[in-house]
Amino acid sequence: QVQLVESGGGLVQPGGSLRLSCAASGFTFRSYHMSWYRQAPGKERELVAFISNTGGSTNYADSVKGRFTISRDNGENTVFLQMNSLKPEDTAVYYCKADLLLGLRHYWGQGTQVTVSS
Repeated sequence: QVQLVESGGGLVQPGGSLRLSCAASGFTFRSYHMSWYRQAPGKERELVAFISNTGGSTNYADSVKGRFTISRDNGENTVFLQMNSLKPEDTAVYYCKADLLLGLRHYWGQGTQVTVSS
């Protein structure tokens, strides 16, 4: 029943923008911190952005700081990742993750492909 479904990935030129969405269902969304991770072929999965359950706190990887913005709509059970000034090195599968506040439970989405190429 628990689902995290990413969408919005695709092919974009360097310097372009893309907005990813992650729709959550099957759990109390506002009780979970949310994160975006990415994984490129041959590389480890890395944390891209984090947002607290209320949206009051965010964190970003140094490589995306100033270019990406994470946000959430607790009324729509959705977390977003706005990606601007995209670079080829941003190419990866992007995953959303939910982490229960003060707990060990976590959920992963299936991922969405982002390709930045000219």
